[in-house]
Amino acid sequence: MKISSAEYVNFFRHSSPYINAHRGGTFVIHLCGATLAYDGFDNIIHDIALLNSLGVRLVLVFGARPQIEQRIQERGIECTFHDDVRLTSKEVLDSVKDAVGNLRIRIESLLSMGLANSPMHGARIRVVSGNFVTAKPLGVVDGVDFQQTGEVRRIDHEAISQLLSDGYVVLLSCLGSSPTGEVFNLPVEQVATATAAALRAQKLILFGANDGVCTDSGELQRQMRVHQARALLPQLSAEPKRLLHAAINACEQGVNRSHIIGHATDGALLQELFTRDGAGTLITQQGYEETRQACIEDVGGILELIQPLEEQGVLVRRSRKQLEREIGLFTVVERDGMIIGCASLHPFSDARCAELACVAIHPDYRKGNRGDLLLEYAEEFARKQGTERLFVLTTRTAHWFVERGFNEIQVDQLPDAKKELYNLQRNSKVFEKQL
Repeated sequence: MKISSAEYVNFFRHSSPYINAHRGGTFVIHLCGATLAYDGFDNIIHDIALLNSLGVRLVLVFGARPQIEQRIQERGIECTFHDDVRLTSKEVLDSVKDAVGNLRIRIESLLSMGLANSPMHGARIRVVSGNFVTAKPLGVVDGVDFQQTGEVRRIDHEAISQLLSDGYVVLLSCLGSSPTGEVFNLPVEQVATATAAALRAQKLILFGANDGVCTDSGELQRQMRVHQARALLPQLSAEPKRLLHAAINACEQGVNRSHIIGHATDGALLQELFTRDGAGTLITQQGYEETRQACIEDVGGILELIQPLEEQGVLVRRSRKQLEREIGLFTVVERDGMIIGCASLHPFSDARCAELACVAIHPDYRKGNRGDLLLEYAEEFARKQGTERLFVLTTRTAHWFVERGFNEIQVDQLPDAKKELYNLQRNSKVFEKQL
């Protein structure tokens, strides 16, 4: 799809806060075997190269499940699974080594491209891999001997951190070595999670076949808290469950944010990292979007939100100085650093009532019941202050308040202090709600 120059410039401007936020950050990117086999994998490599050029410290962790399966079938080797984990015999391990070695060479070669007139021109990416993952045998579980299937024992995070500081992209696979010199086949999601936790990475990004995590009804979950993600796990099939479980584990081990995106969506990595709504599913320990009391740092964001509504005559004009004086009366909805909703509550203690004012939601986020959340927050706060009723003055949104239990009253029923300030030219209607 071709975009206009104006759209391109607008996107680039809006991506600048993310460019600044991501620079110098450590991202662990999980690439499953299906992602590496996807026809559009070259574009994913180009996007990874772009992240590198923007100063992001990158660790790539790749799996090889379909490639291993292909080699096993070609060699006529018997291989079984237990609880979605491969039982790795010594014969199967040879196929694992073969597949992983070929994929490592392919990734390194793709990251080395520098053809003129290509996205990789001038990239000069230095890639390094090595024995950074120490493994141990999984052993016998429920009477099943997993043989050369192992689990992560330790990540050499100091060596990886030094390489990242020196400008290298670090490449890890689903293989790990033990202190006894044995090689083990590891769940790649576990390697990615352990690496992200050990490095205290800002992000773990997991590529899969689907655009994030969907419910039974097919609805994509844009963002979830860890407890919400755990509740969804039993509904998922094998691959989404593996990815979501890895994302949850990473967050619980201190990774700020985990992302699950689909390799079939061109540019999903860039959309997820440089747009506010992303392209997949975000899992966090803390809220990606929250409703909270405003602070002085929010004044600029509130002004940017309400100015278009002031120009349309929907809201009364407020100066920056007025907002700074009244900021303690405001509640805001913040989404990833952007103020997308606000409301203020002005108490009249002598009349045991309060005015709800300056209710505004960003145009792009008016279908998510955020106005209702602001109203609920304001009502709860007012009750705690001993307020018995709320009133609101409005010229354009009367029906919204009526639908939420407000009733129209006359101007002379307002508190005396408010009646003195009533603007006859605006001719606002007055609505009241008993708490």
